Amino acid sequence: MRKLLVFTDIHFLEDGGKIIGLDPVERFEAGLAHALQRHRDAERIIITGDLTHHGHPAEFARLRRSLSGCPLPVDLMVGNHDRRAAFRAAFPETPVTDAGFVQSFRDIDDYRLILLDTLDEEAEIEHSGLLCTHRLDWMDRAISSAGDRQVIIFTHHPPIVTGFAGMDRIGLKNRAEMADRLRAHSNVCQIISGHVHRTMSGSAAGIPTALFKSPCHQMPMALADDDEHLSIDEPGAYGLLLLGDDGVIVHTEDFGLQTSQPAS
Repeated sequence: MRKLLVFTDIHFLEDGGKIIGLDPVERFEAGLAHALQRHRDAERIIITGDLTHHGHPAEFARLRRSLSGCPLPVDLMVGNHDRRAAFRAAFPETPVTDAGFVQSFRDIDDYRLILLDTLDEEAEIEHSGLLCTHRLDWMDRAISSAGDRQVIIFTHHPPIVTGFAGMDRIGLKNRAEMADRLRAHSNVCQIISGHVHRTMSGSAAGIPTALFKSPCHQMPMALADDDEHLSIDEPGAYGLLLLGDDGVIVHTEDFGLQTSQPAS
């Protein structure tokens, strides 16, 4: 099986910055070290947006420094806390579409990985996401040209209703339109998202959809609360995808927990 590591919502701040008393850079670097120690055979790492907390150039610069010694290739996506201009200035090598959206795809054996840009910098509801016609048309072409490969789609904003009132209010505004596009294809086997800071699974247009926690702060289990800023200090996590002949296996790994002991 081929192996992918997935991080999301790492929320880098400038030196000394903290979120609910947690240093997001310290937490990400601990998670990355944990993942590399156990999964150095991974194909690559994908970080599905909210790379920074404010979208400031200094935050992106700190992320670039943090990734400089990583032995695996890293694919970066943008989320609602990011800003494209600052991101592209810090990571000019990242592919973008003709219209400047941070979208790309790559093929790994029998799989195509499609990375989408759900950032809406002009959102009426702050932090909500959007896939405009340009981005959806690009997605259609990337799926259609995959040939016999199975497709895994990565987004920041999940294309599902999660049950968290506050997070669904700032979710992907046109998730129904995305679902209609996906139903026209038969080769999309998995969707991976972030944004909510919790591990969960669901289905979008009949396609299995998995969300991962942040390495830093998490969303408490407060489904009815309309406050999207709720955060709690729980163990950070990252995702692990295994790509096999029979499909995709999705794992999540909490780090910073006590080392397991044999059962007596």
